Amino acid sequence: MDFRKVRLVMGREYSIRVKKKSFILTTIITPILFAALMIVPTLVMMMDTNSEQRKVMVVDASSIVYPTLTDKETVQYVPGGGGDPEYLKTRLDSLGVFALLYISPLDSANNVSATVYSVKQLNADLSDIISSDIDQAMEEYKLGLYDIKDFDKILEDVQTSVPMQTFTIGKDGSVKETVLGINMALSFVMGFIIYMFVVMFGQMVMTSVINEKSNRIVEVIISSVKPFELMIGKIVGVACVALTQFFVWVVLTIVLVFGFQAVAGPELFGDPQAAGQMMDMAGMGSAGVGEIVSDQGQIHSVLSALSEIDFLYVIGCFIVYFILGYLLYASLFAAIGSAVDNEADTQQLMIPVTIPLLIGMFIMLSAFNNPDSQLAFWGSVIPFTSPMVMMARIPFEGGVPLWELLLSIGLLLVTFLITVYVSGKIYRVGILMYGKKYSWKDIYKWMKY
Repeated sequence: MDFRKVRLVMGREYSIRVKKKSFILTTIITPILFAALMIVPTLVMMMDTNSEQRKVMVVDASSIVYPTLTDKETVQYVPGGGGDPEYLKTRLDSLGVFALLYISPLDSANNVSATVYSVKQLNADLSDIISSDIDQAMEEYKLGLYDIKDFDKILEDVQTSVPMQTFTIGKDGSVKETVLGINMALSFVMGFIIYMFVVMFGQMVMTSVINEKSNRIVEVIISSVKPFELMIGKIVGVACVALTQFFVWVVLTIVLVFGFQAVAGPELFGDPQAAGQMMDMAGMGSAGVGEIVSDQGQIHSVLSALSEIDFLYVIGCFIVYFILGYLLYASLFAAIGSAVDNEADTQQLMIPVTIPLLIGMFIMLSAFNNPDSQLAFWGSVIPFTSPMVMMARIPFEGGVPLWELLLSIGLLLVTFLITVYVSGKIYRVGILMYGKKYSWKDIYKWMKY
């Protein structure tokens, strides 16, 4: 293989793609969208905290609930006395109230029902607050029926919130503080990035091969370059494009987020409720970072846990799996592109390639919740799923023994070499075939030439 020619093909692929308007627009717009994904939820929550206080008139036929109600930032309770709810609910505007809350008398089981009348639909927050206040009032009333001496003091004493710190012990006896939500977020993001880039840039290689084949440009190119050298040059050239775009995305996203924070003030990301909602959207649930940052006293623990993460090791593994995973699938996409005349014919051939990627994505979603499971182990060893699954395990301290990591990388590297060899044999034949749809039987014959 002539590496000088490979380098020329690689340079051509790189320069053509980075000069395209679509590449430039995508490279600029995507970081803006990423930054907006982090900034907008926080801004929405900050604006929502300044919502106006609503007046709610209460007609309490039980005489139990209203005395316990206290005003909140978004709701003010006003007495309705013994007024007729049917009369009052038709005059909400003239009474200057947003809603009417009617509490029924106690039934035989010491329960009440609540009905709210309003001209406009209650929002979720206001509905939850009213419902929670009524529940709390009834719970206090029912507990009071037991006539337990000093019950309030007993209840206050037994309600306990125990702060818990987690540490991992290394083989050398060293102790590191960990925060589960941080590791989960890091593993999810890196695994998803690998999946996204492999699909996006692998298909870019396939499209490039199809375009050159359909335009008959390849016939001119292979008069100077061997088909295998052309395929390798395309794969590596697009890989350089991917790394360039990824680096620009990271830098621009960081600049935009921290630049906006500098303008908006440090409180931009200080809203724990917004952080919780963002992590819920990412699928982290209550065990994620949202729960951690909800207690401002644990910020020190979060920063301490971040300082304990070996980012050099994590980023190094990410680069290795990013490159090998891309090269493995890009060679398969190149072979598919050489076997068809247009993109419409690729669907049938792409199924065996896309299914392992989807399986890897699903296993990854399980692995960052349970990185030590057998499913996570086999998913991180099998080469076609290991780039995503292994990156979901690596951020967890002690989650991946060295022998597993070396085995996974070794199998991935060997599989890539085999795949690129087989794809090269398909590529050198298929790149000059025109005019018909080729079956798996035809492709198998090409592999034996």
